[in-house]
Amino acid sequence: MATDLTVDAELEFSLDIPGSRTVTGSLTGSGKTLELRVSDPVLFAGRADSGAIRGLAQALAGRGLSVRVVSTSGPLVTLGTSRTSWLQRRVTGSRYIRVERGAGLWSLVRGRTKSSTGGALPAAELTPPATLTPIAPTMARRRRHPVTTTHDPDRGGNPRLILPLGPYPRAGERPRVFLLRDDVTTIGGGADCDIRLPGLEPLHAEIRHDDEDEFVLERIGAAADTRVHGAPVQSAILRTGCGVDLGEWHLSFFREEYADHGRPYGGRIGGELGYQRPQPSRAYIERHNEGTP
Repeated sequence: MATDLTVDAELEFSLDIPGSRTVTGSLTGSGKTLELRVSDPVLFAGRADSGAIRGLAQALAGRGLSVRVVSTSGPLVTLGTSRTSWLQRRVTGSRYIRVERGAGLWSLVRGRTKSSTGGALPAAELTPPATLTPIAPTMARRRRHPVTTTHDPDRGGNPRLILPLGPYPRAGERPRVFLLRDDVTTIGGGADCDIRLPGLEPLHAEIRHDDEDEFVLERIGAAADTRVHGAPVQSAILRTGCGVDLGEWHLSFFREEYADHGRPYGGRIGGELGYQRPQPSRAYIERHNEGTP
């Protein structure tokens, strides 16, 4: 089964070949296509390492990668490609090597005819032995994170009420956002309320942040029209997405999922629609973190 990879490379190298001058070059690229630039195409490869190059080209193709070998005289070959003609396969002995045309082709032919035994790749006796069976996987895999609760230890989550725009908003107009206090947020028409909305009772309602890290809406006064999801309430716990109606004002409550207790086990990771396992209480989690049974 082929493994699909992406690579970011920026590497410079220098290779000393016994009896010949030093070959320098660089390997660069991002994604699935890399470029190998060498200083001397004549010394790039000899017949002795043809089999190793074919194996390298096949391995690159199996992982969805390709390496374009380039010299000062032009492009030489592309390793890893599968778009080769029948004639090229006869010449290279591999469907994963494409010989490029131009000045680079002549340099490559000279290099392979000049050196019948040599090549840029090291001899087999100089390479380290291959690992027979890896004890552990050698490829980085995406780690599955354990499912957590939505009991934020910092009691945060940016709780807020949002007043949506009207049916005909002006250009650049944005919804109003009211951040909730950490203790009690007062709402009404009075000048001393934290959230002042004209037309409401002087002190219409309060939102309390209780000891269980819940934000609870409480109606103040019998005449205050207070509804959650359209139903009249005296007191109600607010969850992300709750519609809150105060008189003629319609607002929505939001809190980030990692701190919104209505989303068990890390928000939507816990599942949608169907049965969702209830998460332990905040007190249980705090006792567990402290090491108390």
